[in-house]
Amino acid sequence: MKLLKYIWAFPNTVLGLFFIPLAIATGGRVQIIDGVLEVHGRLISGFLTYCVPGRGRVSAITLGHVILGHDGRSLSADRVHEHEHVRQYEVLGPLFIPVYIAASIWSLTGGREAYAGNFLERKAFKAQNGIRKDQGPA
Repeated sequence: MKLLKYIWAFPNTVLGLFFIPLAIATGGRVQIIDGVLEVHGRLISGFLTYCVPGRGRVSAITLGHVILGHDGRSLSADRVHEHEHVRQYEVLGPLFIPVYIAASIWSLTGGREAYAGNFLERKAFKAQNGIRKDQGPA
């Protein structure tokens, strides 16, 4: 069953895999935590700072089974939140990104912020604040 989840999320994971050689070439690191690749380094930090829209500093982003973060500290701090997004990718597969964008637009049309009002983000923050029972503290 877990293999099917990896396959279903794989179109998005490919986007994350693209960053691995670029991150390593610029002094970055890759580690596997609970079956998810966590990647950080100078190139990733630059990408998150200059290419990801959002208010303030985006500390991490999930693409399938790959999480991109500024550094090891931000990956550790956001692990529960980002791993909740991994579970969302496992459910939505290639539909995750269109659903995420639609949820952000829906949030904006309802007078809420695109990020904070997005139901996928609210669920990830709920997991982070409640620390999922199946994961324990990060």
